[in-house]
Amino acid sequence: MDILFVRELKVDTRIGIYDWEREVKQTVLIDLDIAADVRAAAQTDKVESAINYQTICQRLVAHISASEVELVETLAEQIADIIRSEFGAVWVQVTVHKPAAVRGTRDVGVRIERGNRLP
Repeated sequence: MDILFVRELKVDTRIGIYDWEREVKQTVLIDLDIAADVRAAAQTDKVESAINYQTICQRLVAHISASEVELVETLAEQIADIIRSEFGAVWVQVTVHKPAAVRGTRDVGVRIERGNRLP
């Protein structure tokens, strides 16, 4: 199986459990690994034959910037559901980074996998 990937999709959103986090938008970074068979796209050289990562990114930016979840786990689950249900991916790995959320760290977050990587 082939893997399409997106690294560090940057989106500002309201996320967190503390009152101050509900008042100000924070930046989250999204990493995606999406299982797909890219042979048809490679043969036709047409975006219509591919899972379009630009369209995925636009959809996720719209969703994430409008969401107001408390947990990165919830956001990761929503992202995985969108990619699988709307874009037909059989497997996805989603990493949600919340940089500088915890003092003394560079980054915290969650990584989930949904679906079956191999057909």
